Amino acid sequence: MNETERLVERCKRERNAIMAATLVTRLKGRGFDAYYCATKEEALQQAIALIPKDHVVSWGGSVTIGQIGLQQYCREHYRCLDRDTAKTPEERAEIMRKALLCATFLCSANALTADGEIVNIDGNGNRVAAMVYGPHQVLCIIGMQKVCKTLASALDRAHETAATLNGRRFPDGKTPCEKTGLCFDCNVPDTMCNYVLTIRRSKPIGKIKVILVGEEVGF
Repeated sequence: MNETERLVERCKRERNAIMAATLVTRLKGRGFDAYYCATKEEALQQAIALIPKDHVVSWGGSVTIGQIGLQQYCREHYRCLDRDTAKTPEERAEIMRKALLCATFLCSANALTADGEIVNIDGNGNRVAAMVYGPHQVLCIIGMQKVCKTLASALDRAHETAATLNGRRFPDGKTPCEKTGLCFDCNVPDTMCNYVLTIRRSKPIGKIKVILVGEEVGF
């Protein structure tokens, strides 16, 4: 890393820490528990500290929880409802249904507004359903690059950035964004954007716990 690269990284770290302090306050004002971790390693340790040993853990589709190592840690240390262990599509769907009643649900977000609202787009609806109701607690791990000034810009990010990158994550050629890299607000059977959720507050207070990460994680 040369001098300019080190300068860029330092500025990002300092800006993220300052911005996170504001976001943590605003998230708490909306009933969320909120934490800031400068690195992926710190985020992993914070998440582990929030999960009781006797909890059954599950998750929705998330690159972020894999990047920080949380998914693998839970597989090794907790009883998990893991759809990737399913032998058939029917078994996979049943595990996803059972995950709605797990004790701790892990996820991320497609965007977070500067006022503390969480935005997610979902294809099947299992991820956003679990965030809203069912699990005793939800841990939502969010990279600071996902912070947007307004709800409108957060929705734009969810469509234009997160959805198009997820299109490359699961390429099957059935949506326009997979072919062009751009969102067309498509209305096709295989669209990934069937359910759009904005979470304004956590009810009950503290059920949704947000861990902000200073390093870039997820889409």
